[in-house]
Amino acid sequence: MNEALKPVFDRIQRSALGAGVVLLLISAIGFYQDPTEFLRRYLVAFWFWLAITVGCLAVLMIQFFVKGRWGLLIRRTLEAGSRTLPLLLLLFLPILFNLPRLYAWARPETVASLGLPPFKREYLSTTFWVVRALIYFGLWLLWAYLLNRWSAQEDATGDPRLLTRMRALSGPGLVLFGFLISWAAIDWIMSLDTGFFSTIYGMIFIVIPALTAVGLSVIVLALLQNHEPLAGLVEPKRFNDYGNLLLVFTMLWAYLQFDQFLIIWAGNIQDEIPWYVTRARGVWGGVAVALFIFHFALPFLCLLQRAVTRRARMLALVAVALLFMEWVDLYWIIEPNFYPHGPQLSWMDFTLFVGIGGIWLAYFVGQFKKRSLLPLHDPRFEGEIAVGS
Repeated sequence: MNEALKPVFDRIQRSALGAGVVLLLISAIGFYQDPTEFLRRYLVAFWFWLAITVGCLAVLMIQFFVKGRWGLLIRRTLEAGSRTLPLLLLLFLPILFNLPRLYAWARPETVASLGLPPFKREYLSTTFWVVRALIYFGLWLLWAYLLNRWSAQEDATGDPRLLTRMRALSGPGLVLFGFLISWAAIDWIMSLDTGFFSTIYGMIFIVIPALTAVGLSVIVLALLQNHEPLAGLVEPKRFNDYGNLLLVFTMLWAYLQFDQFLIIWAGNIQDEIPWYVTRARGVWGGVAVALFIFHFALPFLCLLQRAVTRRARMLALVAVALLFMEWVDLYWIIEPNFYPHGPQLSWMDFTLFVGIGGIWLAYFVGQFKKRSLLPLHDPRFEGEIAVGS
């Protein structure tokens, strides 16, 4: 890493860690006062940072699997993001040890009244749910470990066979990743409402991590573009590539959201339609309109403009807006399960989001500064790096 940047990264890491610890300690007061209320807020914050983390792993596998040059400049961001998975496993423990406070199917006194069919009752048994959660994290951690280990070996040895190995893992890994994140979304979020079911639900949660990971990568690259060794390589056309990726994922998010709504609304199935009725009335309906405008319509129009996608600062602003709206999206998906008549904002929404974010950012920066800003011996990019330097 550029030695001139290390003091800056050290300050960011210390500040983020300090803010995160303080805000999580303040949030602990909320847990002491009302553990159930705390966990409802915690689930939204946890899922936002989990989405970025597993999204980094997914996009990392995409850039290994394809041959596009766009992967060169953001590979280190994606690798560092994927290495924060152990932190997310630790942050998952409050949910794991408090399932009855969040999920009706985990309460022995209420599960009988839910009227679950036999398959769903067995699928949502606590033991099976926990086993699946451990499998999800186990595979994510394994992929992140192998890809980062082989990447470090590639830096050290320049062995071209390592890229073949990473590509061989990434192909089937991407397919299995789609299933894992879909099942995790069904287990950890959709099961909050045991009567709701959607075959598109998991696909939405495939797109969300990819969108947030690319957004993070754009922000990091915009901040570092003028520092060596990136200064000679970051060109407007590269940001245009990332703008196109954001545009694709934004459009796909909107398409899947509308497709799910259209199918459920047209089908008018008694078990499924209440999910949208709740989210289309009152303040929740206003949030849905805001999501359409600020998560799709405005970003879509902005990302069509080359004047935006070829300018680092402008594209980074769009990325920040998309990340914020993704938190709103997760809030709109999760919280109506607990507050069907409208949002019940709490100070814990802020302290948990920023607190977990501070800890995550400190961990991310710590991982990011361990390696050079560019892969050293990736055979796909060695010529470009030589020209750029």
